[in-house]
Amino acid sequence: MSVHVSVRPREVRAPPEPYKVKVVEAIPDPSLEQREAALVRGGFNLFNLTSDEVHIDLLTDSGTSAMSDRQWSAMMVGDESYAGSRNFARFEATVQTLTGFPHVIPTHQGRAAENLLFSTLVRAGHIVPNNMHFDTTRTHVLRNGATPVNLVVRAAYDCDDPAPFKGNVDVDRLERLLDGEGRGKVPLVMVTLTNNTGGGQPVSLRNLEEVSTVCRAASVPLYLDMCRWAENAYFIRERERGQGSRSIREIGRSIFDLAEGATMSAKKDGLVNIGGFLVTRDAALADKLREALIVFEGFPTYGGLARRDLEAMAVGLEEATELPYLEHRIGQVRYLAALLDAEGIPFMRPPGGHGIYLDARRFLPHLGRKELPGQALVVEIYREGGVRTVEVGGIMFGDADGGTEISEPLELVRLAIPRRVYSASHLEFVAEVIAKVHRRRNEIRGMRMVHAPEHLRHFTARFEPLAPPAPAEGAVASARPRRAARSRGSRPA
Repeated sequence: MSVHVSVRPREVRAPPEPYKVKVVEAIPDPSLEQREAALVRGGFNLFNLTSDEVHIDLLTDSGTSAMSDRQWSAMMVGDESYAGSRNFARFEATVQTLTGFPHVIPTHQGRAAENLLFSTLVRAGHIVPNNMHFDTTRTHVLRNGATPVNLVVRAAYDCDDPAPFKGNVDVDRLERLLDGEGRGKVPLVMVTLTNNTGGGQPVSLRNLEEVSTVCRAASVPLYLDMCRWAENAYFIRERERGQGSRSIREIGRSIFDLAEGATMSAKKDGLVNIGGFLVTRDAALADKLREALIVFEGFPTYGGLARRDLEAMAVGLEEATELPYLEHRIGQVRYLAALLDAEGIPFMRPPGGHGIYLDARRFLPHLGRKELPGQALVVEIYREGGVRTVEVGGIMFGDADGGTEISEPLELVRLAIPRRVYSASHLEFVAEVIAKVHRRRNEIRGMRMVHAPEHLRHFTARFEPLAPPAPAEGAVASARPRRAARSRGSRPA
């Protein structure tokens, strides 16, 4: 049986849930032996675990949300007509109202929208700037022969910098790039809201206005990755002067009015388990995108989705703009941050919108980059308590090109919190597990990669632990007694 002792500091209060529970799902509780076997079977890559082998799943916030009663009710009115479904009409009207973009193209998820956009606009030799490309976005750019360029502000690379908008684009660098390359080399500029690669950090409205001005002066379209736009709008409302009295929807329209289009994974701020879309103001481009959609996804009024999914997505997009929901959503992330801070755990500050990003380099300072500290930390957190997380660093963003690794300035471990799924006590358990790992951090060994695909290697790569260092000649084994095994936090001898 698992034993859980709260690590909640007295001054830290968990945010009350703005909902009540109607349905529950049992959580698996794998033993230490089962966790060890799962690590070996999965090649020490937590993507290879089954859900039954995970106690608390913080691998991603994408598609892992709990849908509301209104969303489940909406699915019961699915009109599964192949073409012209009334559910598409409802979905299209909702997206147009929220964003102002006239052309709405549904897809089964965000990376499908990325595929449509980049395969249509991007060619070999192109350069695609972003504040920071995330994994699939970056790969779509590379697969089309182009070069992804990150232009985020310098504060993004400092985990302790308290800057409120660490997702901002360095506008001077963007302007220099566009002046040097121009329309011929840069088919579009993209900005990710919030900046997932850099800790879920937001982009300010002022920064977006400056980026938009630069792009329009260079006749280069600005596109947004809007999958967490409501969370970004919440930070703008909270932190940017003159925005505190505006609604999330009003701020959202101010954001979207600055861009020519956007891709969306509705598995984030759409509160659904599957779904996405691409929106644009360009009618000629929209025609090309719809042609490609029919080949890869489906007819333009369903885009690879069941029509009931479109209805649930329409409801979820509206619910994601509600202030009580967002206050609790961001509040959960901040609550976990406070618990970790009380234990002296190093993480990206200020806390982002959808999770905590542990600073793996400072967590495991004895491990060098080649010893893969992020993956080593991911493995140990799972080993300690069955908590699944993901590395966001050299493995996710390094290139396996002729055996040359690209050094990344950030080495993070993301704890992505699913929406409306876990309670405060679950987060307290997560903090407890990480604190136990932190207390024995000097014992943690590095990892090495033994299999890696060319692209998106973090999904399917396999690893193995590095051998422990040989004891110094003449060294005497420690007489310190072995700790008694703990029910959940125990680890192998």
